[in-house]
Amino acid sequence: MLIGEVARRSGVSARMLRHYESLGLVRPSGRTGSGYREFSEDDIRRIFHIEGLRSLGLSLREIGRALDDPGFTPSALVGDLVRRTRERIAAETELLARLRGIDAAGPARWEDALHVVALLQALGSKSPGARQRAALSTADGLPLPAEALVEAALSETEPNVAGALRWALARSGEGGPALLGEGLRSPVAAVRERAVRCLAEMPGDEATTYLRQALADPDIAVRACAALALGARGVDGAIPTLVEMIVAGRNDTDAADALSVLASDAVAADQIAARLVDRLALGSTGAPARGRLTQALGSVPGARAARALADLSRDEDRAVAFTAEYLLRLRDAS
Repeated sequence: MLIGEVARRSGVSARMLRHYESLGLVRPSGRTGSGYREFSEDDIRRIFHIEGLRSLGLSLREIGRALDDPGFTPSALVGDLVRRTRERIAAETELLARLRGIDAAGPARWEDALHVVALLQALGSKSPGARQRAALSTADGLPLPAEALVEAALSETEPNVAGALRWALARSGEGGPALLGEGLRSPVAAVRERAVRCLAEMPGDEATTYLRQALADPDIAVRACAALALGARGVDGAIPTLVEMIVAGRNDTDAADALSVLASDAVAADQIAARLVDRLALGSTGAPARGRLTQALGSVPGARAARALADLSRDEDRAVAFTAEYLLRLRDAS
């Protein structure tokens, strides 16, 4: 079979077949009387093998080795192909994310587009300083798209860089809360906590709604972060978690301060006092926890809190009793 017929049957161009021959991948079995290449059925079968291996991403050199080395085992080569394919997919995914970021920024000029590209590259830098500068540079008038900022914020572990990213997100406009809300569904508690910290710095009802959802998170650190943010916003739904934090001794001072802010409302104050008293009534609440709950009661106005402090002034633990007595005197003096 002549080369033109082989090209038609195999779908491989005559030029490529000649290239294969020059590399020694294909060797026509014979020649016609006029000197033209003549391919046998085995030659054509080898061509199909070459094309099949090329479709897997093997180089022509690797294909030659695979076909001609009797001791060749494909496992090592296939493993290498898997690794290279994963790297290529990761690179393509990164490129796609970068293109989406540019598109979301909506640059009007090429200069703006190149500026966005530089910022996106800086956000992925290994240098914390470069990442922080990229986040802070959004103050220059060309903000980064919320998608890029959220992705960076949810993966950032350096406190200073994380703070800069939260600041940039709070200025990014619409879209941020919903993207952070998706972060609350992450299986990784640390990622969910970062999402809550970002939402805490974003104004508006949408951010508050997602913070409320975070109160049901299975991780106490996530719940605590959401409760503190909601307490600052005057959301009384945070009260149970804030009390839980005081009992556990987790950011208890901040939790007590948040309860004090909420207690400025008379209805909320009574609710807080009731929750604290109920927790004190549990026999499992040890002296250290009772002491923290007593201190929290001192910032809650109303008769219920005052009665609870009077009861605590007779607590079996002297430190708890002295604290309650001192807080009662302060209330009487004010």
